[in-house]
Amino acid sequence: MAATGSPTAQRAAPAAREWAVLAGQVWRLAWPAITHMLLLTLVFLVGRGMVGRYSTTALASMQICGTLTWTIVSVFSATSAGTLAVVARSVGGGDRAAAAAAARASLLFALALGAAIALPLLVACGPLLRALFPHAGGAVIEQAAAYLGIVLPALPFAFVEATAAAALQGVGDTRTPLAVATLGNLVNVAISAVLIFGHLGLPALGVRGAAVGVACTMATEALLLTAALLSRSSPLPLRSAPGAAPRVNAAALARVLRVALPAFAERSAYHAGYMGFVAIIGLLGATAMAANQALIAVESVCFLSAEGFGIAAGALMAQRLGARSPRDAARVGLVAALMAIVALSAFGVLFALVPRPLLLAFSSDPALLALGERALPVAAVAQPFMAFATVMGMGLRGAGDTRTVLAVTLVCSLLVRLGGTWLFAVTLGHGLVGVWMGSTADWICRSALLAVAFARGRWKSLAV
Repeated sequence: MAATGSPTAQRAAPAAREWAVLAGQVWRLAWPAITHMLLLTLVFLVGRGMVGRYSTTALASMQICGTLTWTIVSVFSATSAGTLAVVARSVGGGDRAAAAAAARASLLFALALGAAIALPLLVACGPLLRALFPHAGGAVIEQAAAYLGIVLPALPFAFVEATAAAALQGVGDTRTPLAVATLGNLVNVAISAVLIFGHLGLPALGVRGAAVGVACTMATEALLLTAALLSRSSPLPLRSAPGAAPRVNAAALARVLRVALPAFAERSAYHAGYMGFVAIIGLLGATAMAANQALIAVESVCFLSAEGFGIAAGALMAQRLGARSPRDAARVGLVAALMAIVALSAFGVLFALVPRPLLLAFSSDPALLALGERALPVAAVAQPFMAFATVMGMGLRGAGDTRTVLAVTLVCSLLVRLGGTWLFAVTLGHGLVGVWMGSTADWICRSALLAVAFARGRWKSLAV
C-alpha cells in the first residue's frame, strides 16, 4: 500500500491516463480510416473478381489497366497530403477560414489536374498500351483500352474524392469518408454485376461493365464528399457567398502545394521503385509472380491498417502543431505508431504460424502454396517495421515535413529495396523468399531513418 501512495506512483497515474486519452483519440480517427482504405481497395478487387469469372482475356486486361489506374490515382492525388496538412494545422490553430480556403483551392485544383491528366492519356491510350505491353496480345490491349476509355474521363472525380476525404480527415472527421466509401462499394457491386454479365435484359459488357462500375463509384464518392463539405453542417465554411463563383485562393493553394510537391515526388519515386521490384519478380517465373500476388493480397490488410493509423497520426499531429503544442504532437505520433506496431505484430504472428490457411484463400496450387509458405514468415518479420515506418511517414507528412519523407523514400525504395531484392533473390538465389527479404530490408531501413528524423524534431518548427 505504501508503494501505491509513493510520489512515483502518483506521477505515473496521471501520465497513464494521459496516454490512454491519446490512444482513444487515435483510435476514434483510425478505425474509420482503416475501414475506408479497405473499402477503396475493395472497389478494384470486386471488379477484378467479377471480370475473372467473365473471361481470362478480360482478367488479363485488368492486370494492365487496373495497375495503371492505381498508379495514376496514387501519384497525382498526392496533393491530398498537402490538403490534410494545411487544413489540420489551420484547424488546430483555430483558423477555420484558412482551413476552408485551403480545402476549396485544393478541390478546384484537383478537378483541373484530373482533366489535364485524363485528356492526353485518352488521346494516346492505344499506342501507349502497345508500347508499354508489347507482348500482351491484341485482344488484351483492346480490352484494356476499352476499360481506360471509360475510367480515364472519371479521373477528375477520383482526385476530388481523395482531396475531399483528406480535408475532412484534417478536421478530424474520418467517419464521413467511411460512410461514403461504403455507399460507393454498393454502387460498384450493383452496377458491375449487372453490366459485366448482362443481367436485367442488358448486354454483357465484360471489362467495360467493370469500368462503368468504377467510374460511377468515383463520381458518387466525389460528389457526396464535396456535398458534405458544402453543406450547412460542414466542419469547414466552404460555401461561397450566394451568386459568387468559386475562386482559387492563390495563397492558400501555394501553402498546399509547398507540402504536396515533395509528396508527389515521393509517390513517383515509390512507384518507379515498385515497377523495378515487379520486374525483378518477373525474372523468377510465372509461379513466383502468382505466389507474390497472393502474398501481397494477404499482407494488404496490414498495410491498409497501418495507413489508417497513419491518417490519424497525420491529422492529430498537424492539429497539435497548429495549436502550438509540439510536445503533444510528438506524443500522439508515438501513440499511433505503437498502436500500429501492436496490431501488425499480431498479424505477423499469424503469418508465421498458419501461412497455408491464409494463402488457401487465394489459391490451391501446390507449387504456389509451397513458395508462399516459405516467404510469409519473412513478411511476418517486416510487420512491426512496416507499421512504424508507415505511421511515421504519414505523421511527418501531416506535420508538413514531406521533404524528409521524400529523401527516405528515394534511399529505401530505389537503393535498399531494389538492391536488396536483386542481392537476395537473384545473386544469392533465394528466389521469392529473397524478394521478401529485400522488402523487409526496405522497411527496416525506412523505420530507422524516419525514427531519427522524428527524434531530431525538425518537423516541429516547420511553417506550413
